[in-house]
Amino acid sequence: MKSLVLPSLLLMTASVTAQETALTIDRAVTKNLQLSFPNDNNIKPKASDFDVVNYVLMSNEEGERWAVVTLHNTASGSRSFEQEHLMALFADGSRRSPLEYKLNFSGDEVQSMTLNFGENNFPILAIYASEK
Repeated sequence: MKSLVLPSLLLMTASVTAQETALTIDRAVTKNLQLSFPNDNNIKPKASDFDVVNYVLMSNEEGERWAVVTLHNTASGSRSFEQEHLMALFADGSRRSPLEYKLNFSGDEVQSMTLNFGENNFPILAIYASEK
């Protein structure tokens, strides 16, 4: 019985450790970059009253892409941020919204949040909201 318990515990410990890989900061961005990848499928974020103030890009060795994003609700009334309101542009030209996320904003409020953009072989180059 003991011979089965120890390997099982070691296996469980290894899987938990693998899921907790530390993120490293790739770079902080305070100004919009001018990138011009083709967007043949016209993929863009859902229209909103949110402006991206800045963001810090992070990743880990497993290829997970994360970002701390600071948004400003430019409307005078309350708004609800949902993941479709943002888009990440990856170094291969692909675009993706973050994984499920929701946050309420008061009028003219600025908040920061940590968003997961899933796994990707290519780094995130830019994060943007819709342009009105």
